[in-house]
Amino acid sequence: MEITASLVKELRERTGAGMMECKKALTENNADIDAAAEWLRKSGLAKADKKADRVTAEGRVAVAQDGGKAVLVEINSETDFVAKDANFIAFTDAIAQAALTSGAADVEALKSAKLASGETVEEARAAAIAKLGENMQIRRLVAIDSANNVAAYVHGGKIGVLVEVKGGDAELARGLAMHIAAMNPPHNKAADVPAEFVAKEKEIELAKMSDKDKAKPADILEKIISGKINKIVNEVTLYGQPYVLDSDKSVEQVVKAAGADVVGFQRLVVGEGIEKVVEDYAAEVMKQAGLA
Repeated sequence: MEITASLVKELRERTGAGMMECKKALTENNADIDAAAEWLRKSGLAKADKKADRVTAEGRVAVAQDGGKAVLVEINSETDFVAKDANFIAFTDAIAQAALTSGAADVEALKSAKLASGETVEEARAAAIAKLGENMQIRRLVAIDSANNVAAYVHGGKIGVLVEVKGGDAELARGLAMHIAAMNPPHNKAADVPAEFVAKEKEIELAKMSDKDKAKPADILEKIISGKINKIVNEVTLYGQPYVLDSDKSVEQVVKAAGADVVGFQRLVVGEGIEKVVEDYAAEVMKQAGLA
């Protein structure tokens, strides 16, 4: 059977593979488009295996939400060049939607979830690797499913936040999600700050004090130290920080004025904790062109 341009085009549209790969697949499979599509999928898995050890520190946080049910998924690529590609963005959005609809509890469970196209997440990942030429990993998944107000916010594709708020409204929840994205509070409320952290900060503040201050009466010394510790605790808690949308008020004041309570939040940043490989732009381009 003749391998026509229209047949190559049909296979490209069906699989998303490159023109030369489609032509080769059709040649290897006697122009049988179904067999060629399967051949490309298997080829994609082989490519994924070969690239599996490459560091993936770039990428995107994708979000999907349906009312009080929301998910964030961090999907990593090797370069920011690919992370900004429209195909990668579409791929990550599809993964987030699959996470939402499947109710997958973790990344391992997500791998076997089905996309709208019918393929599994893991199959789609292998196909994306074959198409875009980089290793890709689905690294983290966080989710909230609640009857309370839930906000999901992603900033620039790099920082994602889920926040659950009892009371208040959707606008308050979204504002708090934006605040968490910007200010990165490690803890929600003062009660959530570990006692070990507070004890260590007290030790540090005492060490910094002059002998003159240390000689003050115990009750006065305690007030001085408590004031310093309260300030530190405010800095590391959501409730204690000045609200980014109204810096004259603390988050706690804003939340209480709305008759609300922040139940909890989760924040993801692309690549956090991964040692990045520094590459120049020319190297990225060479890699995308298959020349490196």
